[in-house]
Amino acid sequence: MMKNILTAICLCISIASQSQIKTVNIQASGLTCSMCSNSINKALKSIPYVDNVVANIKNSTFEISFKSVDNISFDLLKKKVEDAGFFVAKMEVTMLFDNVKISNEQHLEINGLMYHFLNVPEKIINGYQVVRILDKGFVSSKEYKKNQKYTTMDCYRTGVMGAYCNKKEKTAGTRIYHVTVS
Repeated sequence: MMKNILTAICLCISIASQSQIKTVNIQASGLTCSMCSNSINKALKSIPYVDNVVANIKNSTFEISFKSVDNISFDLLKKKVEDAGFFVAKMEVTMLFDNVKISNEQHLEINGLMYHFLNVPEKIINGYQVVRILDKGFVSSKEYKKNQKYTTMDCYRTGVMGAYCNKKEKTAGTRIYHVTVS
């Protein structure tokens, strides 16, 4: 009986961890017409785990939903926009949080990805929250430079964790996304 209960708990935890990311919103720069928007739309839809892309030509934004949230790569989404000939001006991720305590300069692993929170007050977050990626290539150069004042850690510049970022040596060299909660 106890074994069945533990199995059920593990299954529930597994399901919950797979539902962390709901959508990604990308604002692209350099678009001038509907053909530009169509080019990005096609590029994003070519990613196997992308379910749907809804384009808003007026705002140059693309809302992406997923078939599966396993192994989502924000870098691949950015690359697809760049391969279509444009740049990412803003990337926002709608994520589900369940009593997660965040604070400035905190590293947190969510659904297999590492996040470094910048410019956030210490608080507990619940429900769906919009998290904005602040890394180079995900924001303007001006905003990237502005955000440097919120951290003294080298991982903001390199995009990967150093051994000093976390006491767990196995995380050194791991891709890390620098984010703030909108």
